[in-house]
Amino acid sequence: MDIKHTFPLNIFRAYDIRGKLSNLTPDVIYSIAYALALQYKNAGQDRVVIGYDARLTSPAYANIIQKIFEQQGFVVINIGCCSSPMMYYIARDSGGNGIMVTASHNPKSDNGIKWILNGEPPTPDVIQQVGQLAQVSLPNVQQMIDSDHVLHQIVPLYCLQYQQSLLDDIQLSRPLKIVLDGLHGSAGRCAKLVLEKLGCQVIALRCEANGNFPDHAPDPSHAEHLTDLQAAILLEKADLGIALDGDGDRLVLVDEHAHIISPDRLLSLFAQICLQQHPRKEIVFDVKCSQMVADTVQRLNGQAKMIRTGSSFLRTYLSQSKGSAVFGGEYAGHYVFNDGRGFGYDDGLYAALRVMEYFTHSDTASLSSLLAIYPERYCTEDTYISTHDANPNQVLNDIEILSHRLGARLSKIDGVRLDFDDGFGIIRASNTGEYFTVRFDADNPNRLREIRQEFVSMMQGQYPQIAQELAQA
Repeated sequence: MDIKHTFPLNIFRAYDIRGKLSNLTPDVIYSIAYALALQYKNAGQDRVVIGYDARLTSPAYANIIQKIFEQQGFVVINIGCCSSPMMYYIARDSGGNGIMVTASHNPKSDNGIKWILNGEPPTPDVIQQVGQLAQVSLPNVQQMIDSDHVLHQIVPLYCLQYQQSLLDDIQLSRPLKIVLDGLHGSAGRCAKLVLEKLGCQVIALRCEANGNFPDHAPDPSHAEHLTDLQAAILLEKADLGIALDGDGDRLVLVDEHAHIISPDRLLSLFAQICLQQHPRKEIVFDVKCSQMVADTVQRLNGQAKMIRTGSSFLRTYLSQSKGSAVFGGEYAGHYVFNDGRGFGYDDGLYAALRVMEYFTHSDTASLSSLLAIYPERYCTEDTYISTHDANPNQVLNDIEILSHRLGARLSKIDGVRLDFDDGFGIIRASNTGEYFTVRFDADNPNRLREIRQEFVSMMQGQYPQIAQELAQA
């Protein structure tokens, strides 16, 4: 096999490794494991934690990685089927070294790898270096261990340690009635136990790991994926609903009226929670968030900081802020506390618990009342638009040039973002797939349509397929 022509370098993305199983085959996992082992060894490490999500191939892939690391002299702790936040927590006792086999919220046809070294996620350059190393590290397939029929395992010891860390942190003043939707991912089972141990009544939906994902991809950011959760909230008269993605690092909250709380509103609430205890500190958010977040932070006398999209960039920024940034969040649903509580990584369950704690200690009767100060925006969901084989960088450059006539404020932190006085639009190349992500936000529905049409018009001439898909999205 000519490795240079067949090795899938496209799976090495900006903040993790992720791709179709047709690319991420067992032999490719072998080569990646060799490259990762070399990276950890070069950093002077000799211990690593390995966890994996609900996907059907994940335990076998974790087993391959474990065998390679052990062959290279590492002490490996395989903590079984777990959430990414649980892996991050357990890795704290192994020098902050951990590997998670997961494709997060992607469809069941995908898999991937996330990792931390010395507690830090890899930079884009480091990920590309791993790809280059892996390309020349493909072992002889005949020498591979049998990776078939490896079953998912729950290891109670590590689940209990992670649960206890949350129970020690969170203090509810009264129990709540919660509908929890695990979307068949690897976080639901543990989340249910934590909520019950906090005294809450839990109505659990899809909380057992099932890598077939029989309903849809484990992505809670799409409203159509939350209809079961919304129906259960109304039926059970619950206080709120919690939806977690495939590996548990992302959160969507739903209020007692079954209304999905937008990330902009939730970020504003988190800013309020953290700035009340840590005035004038920095709140960090990504380029897909609306101006409401920055306005809220400034109104609360905090420092607003917008950065590029990517949970690993967010975690790195917070860890390097030397305590000046107390919270960071992304429109995709990643929320990271850095306020002396939490552990500096994105954990959907922990973020939900902080809302529940704040709510139960407030004098408001409902979650919707608590969030009433942050009115809903008129906006689109994060929309995925195919590149239609166009060069993403060229598309963005052309849009930047055409945008000058609009008189908008241009940001190139990540893609092209155009801010108007009454809304914004952004288009950026995805870090996890062959598509653009696009989002629009405005003060009113008419202006929302107008801003979207401005982007459609800019692409119509040179990229009619992209323009047509955007107009129909």
